[in-house]
Amino acid sequence: MRDRTFREDDSKIRTRRSPRTMAGLRNLAISVHRQNGRTNIAAALRHIARGYHRPLSALGLT
Repeated sequence: MRDRTFREDDSKIRTRRSPRTMAGLRNLAISVHRQNGRTNIAAALRHIARGYHRPLSALGLT
């Protein structure tokens, strides 16, 4: 899931704890979308990216 949607294997982040942190953030994004009832994570990410207020709404912060 993370490799196809986020292209994790192509990431240039390779030092210290950064790869693990980025993997955690990717897992968080997937979990938030799944909790909101989305099954197609790639489509959910495209939808969220279209508006600056949408990520906050997905997290329940607005």
